[in-house]
Amino acid sequence: MTLQDRLRDVKDRLQEACRRSGRQCKDVQVIAVTKYVSVDTARTVVEAGNIHIGENRWPDARDKWEALKGQAVFHYIGSLQTNKVKDIVGRFDFIHSLDRLSLAEAIQKHAQTLGITVPCFLQVNVSGEQSKHGLDPEQLGPFVRGLQAFDRIAPIGLMTMAPYESEPEDTRPIFRSLRKLRDELNQSGTLKKPMLELSMGMSNDFEIAVEEGATRVRLGTVLVGNEIEEEKP
Repeated sequence: MTLQDRLRDVKDRLQEACRRSGRQCKDVQVIAVTKYVSVDTARTVVEAGNIHIGENRWPDARDKWEALKGQAVFHYIGSLQTNKVKDIVGRFDFIHSLDRLSLAEAIQKHAQTLGITVPCFLQVNVSGEQSKHGLDPEQLGPFVRGLQAFDRIAPIGLMTMAPYESEPEDTRPIFRSLRKLRDELNQSGTLKKPMLELSMGMSNDFEIAVEEGATRVRLGTVLVGNEIEEEKP
């Protein structure tokens, strides 16, 4: 399947998922995860109208950022170490993996230096898998209250990663739980502004995530393919 074929296929599947759930496609943003494709492929994706790019390591993203800055919107979607924040803040438009106050402190420091505010998703480990990063659901409320001390961070939504399931339908409870957590948090009165976003759903399960309210889906292989072999640990 060519890149153009994949782009059309994802668009069709997204439209159908929105139709099934009574949503509008304009309310779901596709983030093209380009970490395993070349700069040229990333450029082609952006030129096709998919301007939102997701990367999880600055060394891998550098060439794409330099080639596409001003044309693409960059999302940092990986676990972020505090000593790497200086490379990310000011370059990436969104951070999807805020999950601890020490990271918030680092983001605040660099954002304050640059005079900017950083929109962030709070990562929640809904599935409870030890291999995944993120807050435990019961930690979310106290964490949000702690974030009120950081005026350079704008918490705009929640993010989660579901386990890979051979039957995508099995991921539905994960996505439904994240939506419920967001809604409960908004109703609690803790937030200065309601969080409207849900970053959830990847290549294997994005249609289920859309049906459960995802506003951002992070699509790699199904959308852009895989040209670079993943490094082995």
